Amino acid sequence: MRRVEVTPYNEHWASMYEAEAAKMRCVFGEQLIAIHHIGYTAVPGLHAKPIIDIMPVVRDISKVDEYNQLMRDIGYEPRGENGISGRRYFQKGGDNRTHHVHVFRVENLHIRRHLAFRDYLRAHLNEAREYADLKRKLAQEFQYDIESYIQGKESLVKDIEQRALEWHLANHEN
Repeated sequence: MRRVEVTPYNEHWASMYEAEAAKMRCVFGEQLIAIHHIGYTAVPGLHAKPIIDIMPVVRDISKVDEYNQLMRDIGYEPRGENGISGRRYFQKGGDNRTHHVHVFRVENLHIRRHLAFRDYLRAHLNEAREYADLKRKLAQEFQYDIESYIQGKESLVKDIEQRALEWHLANHEN
């Protein structure tokens, strides 16, 4: 049974992302348009589960499965869409996961959602701290119950995500 762990921000998370991103640039090559550090480890100062979330953006999502063996070679387990249509998901670290990779085709709406959420928390530190406090409390309360942990933060995540999308649209109009 996996333990729900929320730890203080680790300044090494950014370099851990960079190391894996460099490997993925080699794996995906010409398919890769961009690669982003997303999730809570991408927000300086935010307590988080110590799992690095990476989002490669590719030209053609249907070609990503051709890279499954190369991803295995660098330690990742391919999981297909894993519950989100149009995504390819990989995880590293087995039961003690260290990295999640969420691959999307360019222009997929999930890309904007992930980037808006990350950037909003980076720009609104009070909300990031409020969210971190809730995560620490829930991790303590539900140490071995990931479903209850996720449900406990779901309402606040949806609220922040809505504000983040509105903020992103207002600040990134062309």
